[in-house]
Amino acid sequence: MRRLKRRPLRLPQWTATLTWKAAAFIAVMCCGLAALLGVLVHVSVTDQTVGEARGRALDRLTDVTAAYEAGDRLPPGAGVDPPGLPARLRELAVHGKRGSMVGDHDSHPTMWAAGPADGGRALAVQYDYAQGAHTIDALDRAIVWSSALAIGVTLLVGAFAVTRVTRRLHATARVARRISGGDLDARVNDPRAQDPTRPQDEVAAVAGALDTMASSLQGKLLSEQRFTADVAHELRTPLTGLHAAAELLPPGRPTELVRDRVAALRTLTEDLLEISRLDARSERLELDSEPLVPLAERVVRASGTDTAVRVVRGARVETDRRRLERVLGNLVANAHKHGRGPVVLTLDGPVVTVRDHGDGYPDYLVEHGPQRFRTEGGSKGHGLGLTIALGQAEVLGARLAFANAPDGGAVATLTLPQSGREEPGVSDGGV
Repeated sequence: MRRLKRRPLRLPQWTATLTWKAAAFIAVMCCGLAALLGVLVHVSVTDQTVGEARGRALDRLTDVTAAYEAGDRLPPGAGVDPPGLPARLRELAVHGKRGSMVGDHDSHPTMWAAGPADGGRALAVQYDYAQGAHTIDALDRAIVWSSALAIGVTLLVGAFAVTRVTRRLHATARVARRISGGDLDARVNDPRAQDPTRPQDEVAAVAGALDTMASSLQGKLLSEQRFTADVAHELRTPLTGLHAAAELLPPGRPTELVRDRVAALRTLTEDLLEISRLDARSERLELDSEPLVPLAERVVRASGTDTAVRVVRGARVETDRRRLERVLGNLVANAHKHGRGPVVLTLDGPVVTVRDHGDGYPDYLVEHGPQRFRTEGGSKGHGLGLTIALGQAEVLGARLAFANAPDGGAVATLTLPQSGREEPGVSDGGV
C-alpha cells in the first residue's frame, strides 16, 4: 500500500509580517507576566486569608478545649467527633496533635480546627470560611479580567506603535523597488531623516541612506549619460567627413576596409546616441494602428537575410512603426550574426518570436538581460543591438524576453499591446 507523503505544516503568509510577530511576542510576554503576577497575588492573599481564618479557629479551639475539660456545655459549632470532620484532621487529633484544615460542611466552605479528646477521640470546632473563599474567588476573577484588559490594551498600543514603524518600512521598501525598476527620482523623504534636530531611529537611518544612495546613483548615471551623448555627438562631425573622404578613395581592397570601419564607427555612434536618449527617457511615441504581418515582412526584406516568416495568427497593434521595425530588425540581425540558420520569425497575434538554431543565448543574458559591450566567445559587435531592442520595447509598452529552446537555439519573444482587432493569417508563410 502506497504511503502518502505528509506535507510540512506551514503557517499562513501573513504570519511572516513584523506586525504579527511583534503582536504575538507582546501577547506572549503579557500573558506570562499576567500569569506570574496573578499567581503571586493569589498565593499571597490566599495565605493571608487562610492564616487569619486558621488563627481564629485555633483560638476558638483553645476556648472549647478549656470548656470541655471543665465539663461545661460546648458552644454551637464545636463537638467531639462531629460529622463532616476531615479524616486527615481526625487522625491528627487522635494522635494527640492540634491542627486545622479548610474543608466543606454541607457544601459550605469551612475552616476546621481539631485537637485530642479523651478516649482516643477528636475535639473539633468549625469556623465559617465562606467570606474568605468568596474573597479569594472575587480576587481571582478580578485578576483574570484585569489581566485580559491589560493584555488587550497593551496589544492595541503595541500594534499601533509597530504599525507606524512597519508603515515606514513598507514605504522604504516600495521606494527601493521603484529605484531598482529604474525610477531614480523616487525618494523616501522620511521626516525624521530630513530633520537632524529630531531623534533618529533605525528606520530613519535606513531611509536616509537609501535616499543618499539613490541621489548618488542618479548623479553618476546622469554624468555617464551626458558623457556618452556628448562623445557620440562630437564624433558625428568628424565621422561624416571621414565617410565623405573614404568615398573619394580609389577602388581597391584597402578602400573597402576603410569604408567598412568607417561604417562600423558611424553605426556605433548612432547606437550610442540612441541608447543615451533611451536612458534619458526622452523618447516620444507616435502611435498608430499597424497590421503586424506586413510590417514584419518589410523588416525581413530590409534586412537582406533569408529569414523565414511564419504567420500563425495575424493582428493589428497600436504601436510606433519606426520603433517596432527597429526592435524586429535588431532581433533578426542578432540572430543571423550570433546564431545559425534557419532563422524563423513567427507571428502569433500580438506575439512575435525570432528564433535561430545556433548555440543559444549566454546564461547571463537569459538571467539578467543584455548588457552593453559584453559579448561571448569573441563574437563580433558591441552588445548594443539587443540593449536597444529591449529599451525600445519598453518605450512601446511591450515585453521582450530572451530564452533558449530545449532543442537548441536562441528564442526572443516580443509581446505587444494589441489594439483589439485580429488580422487574417495563414498557418505558414515565408519571405
